Amino acid sequence: MTADRDRNRNQLNALLGPAGPEIGCDDCFDLLDRYVDLEVAGGDADVQVPGMRAHLDGCPACAEEHDSLRALVEQSSR
Repeated sequence: MTADRDRNRNQLNALLGPAGPEIGCDDCFDLLDRYVDLEVAGGDADVQVPGMRAHLDGCPACAEEHDSLRALVEQSSR
């Protein structure tokens, strides 16, 4: 039952869109390096790049790009 409720909530949130500001894919591409660098450094990336988190939550393509870049940056900083 909980899984069904969570799935319904996720679907509803996807339809309603973000509650706050959201950037588009072009801005996401331009700002992604900065956002990931802030995340990896422990900074508050969501404050420094408003709207990025909302976009990543709603855009699978950009979220995949984020995850790949973050993994690369984390690996290279070891």
